[in-house]
Amino acid sequence: MPGQQRTLTLRFLAEPADVNFGGKVHGGAVMKWIDLCAYGCAAGWSGKYCITAYVGGMHFVKPILVGSMVEVDAKVIYTGRTSMHLRIHVRAGDPKSTERELCTHCIAVMVAMDENGKPAQVPEWIPETEQDKRQHESAVKLMEMRNSIHEEMTTYLDAD
Repeated sequence: MPGQQRTLTLRFLAEPADVNFGGKVHGGAVMKWIDLCAYGCAAGWSGKYCITAYVGGMHFVKPILVGSMVEVDAKVIYTGRTSMHLRIHVRAGDPKSTERELCTHCIAVMVAMDENGKPAQVPEWIPETEQDKRQHESAVKLMEMRNSIHEEMTTYLDAD
């Protein structure tokens, strides 16, 4: 039911196919995992097919080793009319332990789509806890910053 599933956690082992030339998990693999989890969370919240509109503020804090248990966690922290802002954390650790360390974090913006490929309305999320309210306010500030950056970047989009 739309508006009920606010979080999603994917768990899996980092595989040898995910390795980069330095012997750690490739950043592109981590980005794919983030996109998959963001989609699952947004689709669960909205009850609709969703597309990625933005992923930003990505920080690679610690490398992930092949063979690590990886947890990618997404949580809705803001809803617009057709979009959802999600906080994403990627944690990893020894699969024989329950301890996981933060390796990557970012914000993703997903847009719900209707059957005709047009943006569709999503259920409103209203923050309740103090942490929810802080994350909601942060999402609004980040949205304003992205708009300013977008305006500035249009200078570089002009054809030469």
